[in-house]
Amino acid sequence: MKTQRKDKTAKESKKTAKSPSKKTQIREDMSLKELSEKIGIKSKDVIEKLKAKGFVIGVNNIIDDSLANVISQVFNLEIEIVSIEEESRIQAESRKKELKIRPPVVTIMGHVDHGKTTLLDAIKQSNLVGKESGGITQHIGAYRVLHKGRLITFIDTPGHEAFTQLRARGAKLTDIVILVVAADDGVMPQTREAINHAKAARVPIIVAINKIDKADADKDKVKQQLSKEGLTVEEWGGDIISVEVSAKEKTNLEELLEMILLLSDVIEIKANPRVRAQGIILEARLDAKKGPVATIIIQHGILNKGEAFISGTCFGKARALFDENGRMLKKAEPSMPVEILGFSDVPSAGDYIQVVSDMETAKKISQHRLSLIKKEEPLTPEHLTLDQLFKSIEEGDVKELSLIIKADVHGSVEVLTDILPNLSTDKVKIKIVHSASGNITESDVLLASASNAIIIGYNTKPSQKILDLVKEENVEIRSYNVIYHLTEDIKRAMSGLLEPTLKETYLGRAEVRRIFRIPRVGVIAGCLVLDGKIMRNAEARIIRNNEVIHQGRISSLKHLKENVAEINKDYECGIGFEKFKDIQEGDTIEAFNTEIVKPD
Repeated sequence: MKTQRKDKTAKESKKTAKSPSKKTQIREDMSLKELSEKIGIKSKDVIEKLKAKGFVIGVNNIIDDSLANVISQVFNLEIEIVSIEEESRIQAESRKKELKIRPPVVTIMGHVDHGKTTLLDAIKQSNLVGKESGGITQHIGAYRVLHKGRLITFIDTPGHEAFTQLRARGAKLTDIVILVVAADDGVMPQTREAINHAKAARVPIIVAINKIDKADADKDKVKQQLSKEGLTVEEWGGDIISVEVSAKEKTNLEELLEMILLLSDVIEIKANPRVRAQGIILEARLDAKKGPVATIIIQHGILNKGEAFISGTCFGKARALFDENGRMLKKAEPSMPVEILGFSDVPSAGDYIQVVSDMETAKKISQHRLSLIKKEEPLTPEHLTLDQLFKSIEEGDVKELSLIIKADVHGSVEVLTDILPNLSTDKVKIKIVHSASGNITESDVLLASASNAIIIGYNTKPSQKILDLVKEENVEIRSYNVIYHLTEDIKRAMSGLLEPTLKETYLGRAEVRRIFRIPRVGVIAGCLVLDGKIMRNAEARIIRNNEVIHQGRISSLKHLKENVAEINKDYECGIGFEKFKDIQEGDTIEAFNTEIVKPD
């Protein structure tokens, strides 16, 4: 009888082992003992199994990715490690009954000189919370206004690049974007950029048509131009709210605030005030007297003075809280901008800040994160490349290919934006996220990172600063000078037939200081190497006034009359080019190597 029972138990346990368990989420700082309690397996059993796999571990050891994978395999589990911030956010948003309406957080964007600053100032002066105390006494990057008994938080950002950088880091800080367009000027390049950045962040837009007091204001022209950018205003049958304002004359500011509150009611902006406080770092600095200081926007919970917190690898205790008027606070509620003192170090903009139970827990999480950084470089998010496109299409991961188009002239931009969407197929749609003439900028790279887009450069080359940012953000740039080659590459990528491409590796940069004309040798550029190194036989571009005037091979390289194979930073040298003599003092020589890279 006992034997039968044992056999039955063995069969049941075997059957249980084969059936997959549900996904188990554990917090990043969870110990083996806590994990054992969560999955219902004794700690000693887990330790024995891990020991057999070559892992020596105790009950107080923190579970990292490698241990989680081994435990998952051994016990037929699916363990997912989440950050303490993510766990708190999921918990806060899942408790639907506790969610309460919170004030909207608004960012004002648009083209330079269209009145963004004037509009911000006008709203501040007429509706600033606590203005009776003497107005703003310090700048903390955000402020609140009161309209009909309800609060609105405005973020005073330096530009949409910063807005998208926060978004690229996964931080959804803004609820609504106010797009300012001048009635006498219309939609301009930076207006288009602002629209595309807001769309990439999936944030609703209200259009403020400014400067309606001007004699040459043409509101209908602005609305027509906006419709071409995919923003059709309500009075023209669309769903975009528009308000005609004059920041200078303070016309219709009340109506604009009314529309912000109306839209926030429609999209139901909510927070959970009953969980431990969580927010996003808006900006941070090191103050000579106060130490590390950060401005945050609270998203969930109520932050109280004296509470311990973690932010990235930084930790601390809220020693003091200040509002936008410099007044000391005891607590900060959802959507409230607040300046905090008490960080162990200067945190990074875009990082979450999360209140924890005590300082010991905060230090423990900080030390764990620092140990992970020492073990390996922080992972950058994977972004789509043309080489990976076909594989992703076949796996069903990609239904849309997002592109950012930058070309040397506006005519080329128009041609490309017309041609490329027509290459869409049944499996994948080509979407132009942003297009403009000019060089590839930092804003383009951040937008590509945020929207998982590929940057297409036509007759334009990125600078080394941009290439460094591209590497950091893990974004792909494809450069072309023939439209046919570009369209063929897109077609081949979508059909899995992409041919090998040339990969460019930056070597170094030198500045031309003097020109030497040597009989029977030619023109030699006397240079100082500013960055990296210059190598003989490498390819190089000669750049003048930010434009490439020649590209060719370095035929000779000398140092103190001696022929050398390479020359490093801060050394002087003589550089000669094959079949090029029109080099001038002040030109920049950028050296690089190219190699053939086959698609995966």
